[in-house]
Amino acid sequence: MKVAIAAAGFTPTEANGLRRAMATFRRFGTIHGFRDKFIDGMLGRGYERDFAERCFKQIEGFADYGFPESHAASFALIVYVSSWLKRHHPAAFAAALLNSQPMGFYAPAQIVGDARDHGVEVRPVDVSFSDWDCTLEPSMCDGGAALRLGFRQVKGLAEEDAEAIVAARGDGFCDTDDVGALARRAGLDRRALELLAGADAFGSLGVGRRDALWAVRGLGEAPLPLFAAAEEAERGNEPAVTLPQAALGEQVADDYRAVRLSLKAHPLTVLRDRLAADGFRQTAAATAFPHDRRVKTAGLVVTRQRPGSASGVIFITLEDESGHANLIVWPKVFERFRKTVLQATLIGISGPVQREGAVVHILAERLWDLDPVLGDLTADLAPSRADEAKFEVYSRDFH
Repeated sequence: MKVAIAAAGFTPTEANGLRRAMATFRRFGTIHGFRDKFIDGMLGRGYERDFAERCFKQIEGFADYGFPESHAASFALIVYVSSWLKRHHPAAFAAALLNSQPMGFYAPAQIVGDARDHGVEVRPVDVSFSDWDCTLEPSMCDGGAALRLGFRQVKGLAEEDAEAIVAARGDGFCDTDDVGALARRAGLDRRALELLAGADAFGSLGVGRRDALWAVRGLGEAPLPLFAAAEEAERGNEPAVTLPQAALGEQVADDYRAVRLSLKAHPLTVLRDRLAADGFRQTAAATAFPHDRRVKTAGLVVTRQRPGSASGVIFITLEDESGHANLIVWPKVFERFRKTVLQATLIGISGPVQREGAVVHILAERLWDLDPVLGDLTADLAPSRADEAKFEVYSRDFH
């Protein structure tokens, strides 16, 4: 920019336009549009044409390699630092990613799953321990750091409500505190309490999800302070109710609906028998087969990508309880299974394994929309509510 201003008479705005043109590859960029103005400007200031042309060629040359090179160096530094943090401080690394959501390819479920796979102890959202952000706590297992999920993971919960809980609990809630006592101390409305109950966030008070939801429904609308004690006494006369324990599948589905992940089990762990009966292998087993061996597997969609430079090829990453599988969907296959590729949350896939060194893909030949299978997680969901059992596993948008 300084050369353009001092030697060619560019204004600062014009020099910035030249800089921006250097940020693109020559065949796509507009740097050639500055050639005549740059050379004419230098000639007008007494420079020889040969020298002016060589100066502009140097600028063009930098546009070809300098800008991509500097970006490559910057990204390499980010990759190195991220890898070092993930290796030496995995709990802090996962907490930082969760606190930066939404971002990148991976949803919270994948970030937490990867952290647990690398030995990080992950603790649930809890009214007695969580802050708004995910935080670190001393781990009882190895003396390192454990990851405590924050209230930000509870879908729909306002940050103001989380701050009210933190302020109200002080040094902690008493053993005798219950959902109603917490509601009064923190000034929470019924909606916030239902969100916390749905997230199973009252565990430290000895109240499970179903019992917490039962208690919240019994609170009714918030009473005036003068009558709060009287209404509490009246509720204390209600007969005790013992609610049945929720099945594991229902707990997992409720976890995903409330906090977008589950620490209890992976959804496909619950569905494995059903999937196996239909011939779908775990992804770890499928991707272990030799080159060109046809396999059949299934998983939740983690990412969908269709790069502009890939000639219409779509790349999909699936996840199950055993790991991940990377799919390649050619344009002709995409046209046959367009709706499944674009919309399904749980996808079945069959096709040959492709190996190139350490890189393993599965070429999609046939795909199945297995979203109806997700309804098997909860036996008591009516058919009209089946769609509510779908998980919010976010995929990267693409066009």
